[in-house]
Amino acid sequence: MQFDMQTRLNGTVVQDATFDQMIFDVARQIEYCSTFTRLEVGDVIATGTPGGVGAKRNPPLWMKPGDVVEVEIEKLGVLRNPIADEE
Repeated sequence: MQFDMQTRLNGTVVQDATFDQMIFDVARQIEYCSTFTRLEVGDVIATGTPGGVGAKRNPPLWMKPGDVVEVEIEKLGVLRNPIADEE
């Protein structure tokens, strides 16, 4: 499966990869998850992250309240979330 995926922080691309670069392919992850939970339409499975995580950047890049993070997967869509203070 060859789908592009990107993560953007406040509109800036911070991760850019394809499904075929993942250690465990998506079908295998879905199969594994279905062995211990019933998957329903609309469920989201966190499949891990491609390179570019904030802690490994120089200088480190951390999300903060008010930021907006977007994860886009080609042909699937965009998941957009604002970052809020935990209080």
